[in-house]
Amino acid sequence: MKEYRYTIDGNKYEVAINEVNDTTAKVTVNGAEYTVEWEKPVEEKPVVKVQPVAAKPATTAATPAAAPAAAPVNGHAIKTPLPGVIIDVKVNVGDAVKKGDTVVVLEAMKMENNINADRDGKVTAVQVAKGDTVADGAVLIVIE
Repeated sequence: MKEYRYTIDGNKYEVAINEVNDTTAKVTVNGAEYTVEWEKPVEEKPVVKVQPVAAKPATTAATPAAAPAAAPVNGHAIKTPLPGVIIDVKVNVGDAVKKGDTVVVLEAMKMENNINADRDGKVTAVQVAKGDTVADGAVLIVIE
């Protein structure tokens, strides 16, 4: 839960963001609970992430070719519920996580959102890094 203090036109507000879902957020403003709803953008374009790839040595008959780099990762994917920018990655490959543990912090709509593990498991892949821009539904972490 994130808590903020705002002053708008001289009025003070204490805002707690309790839960953020796909198109809703549960917030408490000065002790009163509200559900905030928003619409998804109609034309949402996927963000393409380009990373340089190291040159592979030439293969010969004696040296088998390496497996493709884009092979799918097996396990349970933890995806982002909304587009944004990765502020922090809290886990590494090999870490054990429990359901509810924060694995990634995502900035979306000028708010920090904790993305939590939805099950117990071991991190088998981290698909994002600090500073990455991600689209809605992008895979962040894979656990088994």
